[in-house]
Amino acid sequence: MKAIIYRDNGGPDVLQLVERDRPTPAPGEVRVRVAVSGVNPTDWQARSGVAHRKQFSEITPHLDGAGVIDAVDPSRVGQRVWLFMAAAGRPTGTAAEFTVVPADQAVPLPDEAGFDVGASLGVPALTAHRALTVAEDGPRRLHPGALDGTVVLAAGGAGAVGHAVIQLARWAGATVIGTVSGPQKAKLAIAAGAHHVINYREGDPAAAIRAIAPAGVDIVAEVALGANLPLDLAVLRTRGTIATYANQGGQAVELNVGQNMVLNTRLQFLVLYTAGPQARAAAVEDVAAAIRDGALPVGEEHGLPLHRFPLHRTADAHRAVETGAVGKVLVDVTP
Repeated sequence: MKAIIYRDNGGPDVLQLVERDRPTPAPGEVRVRVAVSGVNPTDWQARSGVAHRKQFSEITPHLDGAGVIDAVDPSRVGQRVWLFMAAAGRPTGTAAEFTVVPADQAVPLPDEAGFDVGASLGVPALTAHRALTVAEDGPRRLHPGALDGTVVLAAGGAGAVGHAVIQLARWAGATVIGTVSGPQKAKLAIAAGAHHVINYREGDPAAAIRAIAPAGVDIVAEVALGANLPLDLAVLRTRGTIATYANQGGQAVELNVGQNMVLNTRLQFLVLYTAGPQARAAAVEDVAAAIRDGALPVGEEHGLPLHRFPLHRTADAHRAVETGAVGKVLVDVTP
């Protein structure tokens, strides 16, 4: 089979296209013929060594993907699935014609949902679910009506996680506000389903958000905490939650302790690796339900442009993610 591998941390050029034997599933695993592999920032961060040093002598990257089960469990052979965390603590990610994963990390994909949808889930959708279910007085599970009466602010509403936040929050009944940096991204956030979009570079964005939500925002799903914290606190309701999954542009954040004490701010940091098995399992179940309801479409017309690369150009796919491609970067692995 064809596979992308790297043996050393470094830039995209460490990625190589090689021939390898098909992997053999261990007990409790399934083998999947990968159709589409999804690329996330955490994939290039792992490859470069920014996130952590490599654990194996040879690694096939990528956490997310979609394809068809072809080995082990007879009852599931031929089943279309989406994959998540395939390369988490393992050497076999989805940038290969075949991969093996624990059986519960191969989630049934409805026939009406394409492999593009499946490969775009994983990190973005599960992260979005976590961000929407950590509020002190909010739900721990998502379903239609779960967020009725809730105002959600999706910072960076045109990004992959922001897009999933908008879609899941809208599906669950929230009023969704997206913040963006320009008109093109505003169009994407609206296409994703945001009820309101605010350009944070123009006018008084806090006043504009407060005009929509006079009592304040319940949940902020934050991608750039350091840069956006003043705005978040200006619009957050008392006992509101800022759920931050990234800090684009830096690592340090300065907090005004008194201001946050008065607000009773809940500041929730999150990453899938350490979210815990119960939180991840709940997210998988709810995201699967949203897919069945048709609530997570992808493509520019749905607010998430797709950037496609063949397997042999996986290095270019990594470069696209590293340089901030707007939308979702996918690698077409097999027809």
